[in-house]
Amino acid sequence: MASTSLASSGKEPIGLVAGGGSFPFFVARAVRAAGRSVVCAGIRDEVDPAIAAEVDVFRRIGLGRLGAVMRFFKRHGVREVSWAGFIRKERIYRPARIFSLLPDSRMMKLWWFRMRDRQSQTILGTLADEFETEGLHVTDSAEFCPELLAPEGLLTRTAPSKKQLRDIRFGWDICQRMADLDVGQSVAVYERSTIAVEGVEGTDRNIRRAGELCRKGGFTVIKLPKHDHDMRFDVPTIGPATVQALHAAGGAVLAIAAGRTLVLERDETVRQADRLGIVVVAYTSAPDPG
Repeated sequence: MASTSLASSGKEPIGLVAGGGSFPFFVARAVRAAGRSVVCAGIRDEVDPAIAAEVDVFRRIGLGRLGAVMRFFKRHGVREVSWAGFIRKERIYRPARIFSLLPDSRMMKLWWFRMRDRQSQTILGTLADEFETEGLHVTDSAEFCPELLAPEGLLTRTAPSKKQLRDIRFGWDICQRMADLDVGQSVAVYERSTIAVEGVEGTDRNIRRAGELCRKGGFTVIKLPKHDHDMRFDVPTIGPATVQALHAAGGAVLAIAAGRTLVLERDETVRQADRLGIVVVAYTSAPDPG
């Protein structure tokens, strides 16, 4: 589809960099519901190909093809871009990664000469800055669907017990430190003891490891963004799969940051949590256990 046809409504199309998971679908539907077209660059080996039916223009592009993504968007008249969906960071640690990622010259220059380290926020921030230099403004991930952000308070019918509140309070500070160090977004605690800390593996696998280490079950998971988290990308996200992972591992509580965590398929997430007896609660700051 030509860029002239996309712009015929008088509203510029939105570019969508789509990774894995369902979040790109929510963004695409929200943008189109607002009367704007969507030009989607789907990350190869991450994006669900079904996203093609939800957008106006779709192209699957390799993770390392930075220049190709920019040219694709500019060719279709895009000046505003949203990033949505996960990218498995462990892909960059595979043997012979240069052959699987096939980075172009622009990505190579950024990777070897522009990034001060390889932490997630550094990588994504450097990429976003590079988009901006090309006139491609990167928006906050939730700009088009703010209703997905968790409201403050109890999401489920069951509230945390005093013992669980103490674990939330204890784990909140630890999780915040780990997030601020860009180590990971989640920690699991039990009886005010740290069971597992998230690294590059992601929250669901961290929960699984917590279950292996705390066979008794009943542990609490806290998931938080950095204090100065860049909301353009990598916003903490939970959904039905998170609840299922917590239940399978024997966890009991999931505490998240209100207004700074995406809850995908909220009705289904809460329904499953209630059915499985899991507490889901959102706070703006660490709760007082009383």
